[in-house]
Amino acid sequence: MRVTLRVAVCSLVASAVGVWAQAPTTTSDDFVRTHYAKYEYRIPMRDGAKMFAAVYVPKAGAFKDAGPYPFLMTKTPYSCGPYGVDKFPARVGPSQELMESGYIFVCEDARGRYASEGVFQEMNPHIDEKKSNKDVDESSDMYDTVEFLLKNVPNNNGKVGITGISYPGFYTSASIIDSHPAIKAASPQAPMTDLFFNDDGYHGGAFMLGANYGFYRGFKPQKNPVIPVGGPGGFGRAPSSTENPDTYATLLAAGPTGNLDRGKEYLNGENWLFHDQLTHTTYDDYWDKRDLSRHMKNVHAATMEVGGWFDAEDLSGPFKTFHAIDKFNPGAVNTIVIGPWTHGGWSRTDGDRLGDVTFNAKTSLFYREKIEYPFFEYYLKGVGVDAKGNNGAPLPKAYVFETGTNVWKTYDAWPPKTAVTKTLYFHAGGGLSFEAPTEKAGVDEYVSDPAHPVPFVGYPTDTVPQRYMDDDQRFAATRPDVLVYESEPLTEDVTIAGPVRPKLKIASTGTDSDFVVKLIDVYPYDYPNPPGTDAGNKRIVSAAPVVMGGYQQLVRGEPMRAKFRDSWEKPAPLTPGKMVSLNGEMPDINHTFRAGHRIMVQVQSSWFPLVDRNPQTFVDIPLAKPEQFVKATESVYRSADAASGVEVLVLPQP
Repeated sequence: MRVTLRVAVCSLVASAVGVWAQAPTTTSDDFVRTHYAKYEYRIPMRDGAKMFAAVYVPKAGAFKDAGPYPFLMTKTPYSCGPYGVDKFPARVGPSQELMESGYIFVCEDARGRYASEGVFQEMNPHIDEKKSNKDVDESSDMYDTVEFLLKNVPNNNGKVGITGISYPGFYTSASIIDSHPAIKAASPQAPMTDLFFNDDGYHGGAFMLGANYGFYRGFKPQKNPVIPVGGPGGFGRAPSSTENPDTYATLLAAGPTGNLDRGKEYLNGENWLFHDQLTHTTYDDYWDKRDLSRHMKNVHAATMEVGGWFDAEDLSGPFKTFHAIDKFNPGAVNTIVIGPWTHGGWSRTDGDRLGDVTFNAKTSLFYREKIEYPFFEYYLKGVGVDAKGNNGAPLPKAYVFETGTNVWKTYDAWPPKTAVTKTLYFHAGGGLSFEAPTEKAGVDEYVSDPAHPVPFVGYPTDTVPQRYMDDDQRFAATRPDVLVYESEPLTEDVTIAGPVRPKLKIASTGTDSDFVVKLIDVYPYDYPNPPGTDAGNKRIVSAAPVVMGGYQQLVRGEPMRAKFRDSWEKPAPLTPGKMVSLNGEMPDINHTFRAGHRIMVQVQSSWFPLVDRNPQTFVDIPLAKPEQFVKATESVYRSADAASGVEVLVLPQP
């Protein structure tokens, strides 16, 4: 039987349904056709390869502003279709506001994808020292593209902006290294940045199984140039009615992850892109040269990194890019914007809720109108500049939404300078507090069975639903293989802003194990239920209306693979029964636990099929044999001499 999945694509395909995905709008679908003329170019690169670009130029008299116009460009591996100068997409540009303002919009197929020539490489590594015209990367390709556009597209004002979400976000970041002087503004949004560290590939050394397998079933190597009929296409297929749509059951039945790569009923060894992701299980040269953050030098454009607190794929990318640009480009105009969004949600949703959790405002609309639109208008058109050339509305260093209180906050640094380091310690009886334990001895144990892994959501699903990022964890708290630590009801608000760092003392009867740590906001039992139902609650089976009293909202959760406790390059086995330190770092949060709520931490050793199963035997996991998947007794210590907890940055209350 051929086992297939309906999949929720991971970050790499945020734009697969259209490079410029938009929120619902009242503008008719012929707006682009009536306001823009379309041109197609094959732009020569220095090594002789030609990149395909679709260019949309404002028609004479279509806008009050007659130009000249700046370029606003996106580069993508997901196709710039529809192809043909007489075929138009429903939308161009990153937002309705920018489309209606008038720009020269450019979409370029990435090297080796669709209509562009050359060889595609996953996250094409940057070359710091280019010794000849054969040394090409995304920076040089963008430089050559900009040179061509400036010389060949009339009525341009000599300024270029670049933006993109997810994989196009990577191309945005890569394009501004050693940037062309005409590039004045760039917004890497959810940019893939460092695939091995809390990005698409691996989190805490654990492979992000569900999203990656789902994605690479559709994202395949191409023989270029190729122009598909009718647009991008090619992203997976719908299963037949006889196939099990439950990813938990389907991927568990697949056995060791290597079967997904090699098995005839799965990928059959035909997708080297998936193979590379799966089999580079340690931090080797493959990952090292794809860490874009270490190359973010000579950035001359004003930059605005954008991300979402509930981005299931590329939450770490905006922060790493933001900090790298600050590090290598002192004094550069550089802002980070983070809202309560899923992957790319700021561009195509209202941003007023995720699953059962509401944010009391249309945050995406606010972002598009009040943050993104003024950013590009100012740096590319000079809108907002007074008679003396002063910026009328500069962005703060950090513009972030605070979940829990549901308000926007601005800071002159991120993390905020006033944040104080504290640790939430584990205590006997499932207690949790900022007070260090005083017990002379203390340990909690559970049995982890890879044949019955802890699911990452409490309902059957045919996807990796983005809503898991703030979903209710009550289903997990009742399992015997999940430890639960919970504070007393808070007497005042507690705001945590910045990275979350688990620091555990653990032991195992296995020679390797995972430890998943989840930081959770527990609602008081008298919390009111929201009116109406959640139309975005994608579930295979119907669910009863949620009871919000006692809701355990996931705020942040990440796995830690114990064999990487001392080195990402050289993993080492656990000695059964021997206590070791296991420390990790989760992506940042900005969340207020309200007075009356409780803070909870859950610890478990599987999170399936979000991440791959650890056999709990020290082995290269894609090569593991079924008999190497064994039960293990996991120990978490909580004594004065062996304390476990979660280190956080706490803001003083006003």
